[in-house]
Amino acid sequence: MRGPFGHWARLLDSPWSRGPAAALAGALPVLTFPAPSWWWLAYGALVPWLLLVRSAPTNRRAALDGWLGGTGFMLAVHHWLLPSLHVFILVLALLLGALWAPWGLLVRALLGGAPGARRLAAALVLVPSGWLMAELVRSWQYLGGPWGLLGASQWQVPPALRLASIGGVWLLSLLIVAVNTALTELIARPAVRRPAVGGLLVCAVAATAVWFWAPVPRPAGTVRMAVVQPGIIDGPAARLARGEALTRTLAGRGVRLVVWGESSLGQDPAEHPALTARLTALSRETGAELLVNADAPARHGAGIYKTAVLIGPHGPTGDRYAKMRLVPFGEYVPFRSVLGWATRVGKAAPVDRRRGTHQVLMPIATAGGLRIGPLICFETAFPDMSRRLAQDGARVLVAQSSTSTFQHSWAPAQHASLAALRAAETWRPMVHATLTGISAAYGPRGEPVGGRLGTGSSATAVYDLPLAEGTSPYTRFGDWPVYGAVAALAAYLGWAGLRAVSRSARARR
Repeated sequence: MRGPFGHWARLLDSPWSRGPAAALAGALPVLTFPAPSWWWLAYGALVPWLLLVRSAPTNRRAALDGWLGGTGFMLAVHHWLLPSLHVFILVLALLLGALWAPWGLLVRALLGGAPGARRLAAALVLVPSGWLMAELVRSWQYLGGPWGLLGASQWQVPPALRLASIGGVWLLSLLIVAVNTALTELIARPAVRRPAVGGLLVCAVAATAVWFWAPVPRPAGTVRMAVVQPGIIDGPAARLARGEALTRTLAGRGVRLVVWGESSLGQDPAEHPALTARLTALSRETGAELLVNADAPARHGAGIYKTAVLIGPHGPTGDRYAKMRLVPFGEYVPFRSVLGWATRVGKAAPVDRRRGTHQVLMPIATAGGLRIGPLICFETAFPDMSRRLAQDGARVLVAQSSTSTFQHSWAPAQHASLAALRAAETWRPMVHATLTGISAAYGPRGEPVGGRLGTGSSATAVYDLPLAEGTSPYTRFGDWPVYGAVAALAAYLGWAGLRAVSRSARARR
């Protein structure tokens, strides 16, 4: 290859330089997430990786470029886990990165060589669809869950949030990869620019049409809620005392619900009457119900659960929600008999937490019976959980979280950003309360409400949350972008299979 790319092409002929280049190219999209939050970079961040994969000399090399790029992406997105998992994070990244090996094959098949206009047009649909399959598989809770989905990088962009209300975070991922694919085509095959330009125009027109014509939630008043963020405090007793002191400052301010963070209690109120009495008195004093969270053995020694407990002026309301989706290695070790060694090289959970069995709606009596849908920490990454709560009648989504282990990393900002997406997808405002920050609230369009409590704060925040009526298209129709991607890939694989059989038949004649 001659010209300005000739030197780089020769350099990438060596597997010793090509492998690190693939990993670095795969890691580039991490800059689109908080803390950098360079959301605009998402629309070109995949181009270096795509150019590299399409130039692979063989299918085996393309699959390897996909795998190494996926490994780089997984390492970059989860780099803040390194102090907890140490070398095991590399093992996990290599396992999850393998999900992009088939995507590498797909990219080379559609963009490699000198593709014509029809193949390039097909790539605009199939390359994003292949990416979505990798995101979908890794979103399984036992593989780590949907942290760092590409579409989540657009959490602060109003037009993108409007798209999320139509097709969820999946639709945003499809759009982003489609734009990257079109840009790659323009760079690699400028002579066949029509499908690439057409694809960019389709993306722009579709996004504009959604902004102007998509339905929006109907305003339905407000409700005043507050979060209590005690900050970094050693020991559950000191944390409880600080939470009580902060909560008392909310008395007389018209707050209907006070939300404490995940693991705000080291004991289950159901097992400790004295603790229940303290919290009940606190609820009476403030005139608000309290949503606390216990990380403690449940009743009758049934194992350790993380449980959201609602307490009113007359005591516990009976409404409890036990966390259903646990953080692998953080809250349990998968296949502990085989992978238990992870506890010796990092900070993996020494004892497995137990899972809840079903989601719960909690009516808030002090807010006229307004029903909230609780989520605990990691669960805000799963769009299906917030969608189910909205379908069941939740008016407000409430998340209780704790990222104190990763206080000085990108994790708190990334976690808080997810609430904006879940709110926009469901048209339900969302409160994100943490022990040590970042705590925040978002309205039914994903717009920020009030201020955020940063990781250096020990304070309260009061939010007048705008409520909304109506059902978002995503809540109503679900993950239709995923089904469309599966259908497109199935059609392509069916066509490719028939074509291979036809060629084989002709060769035998």
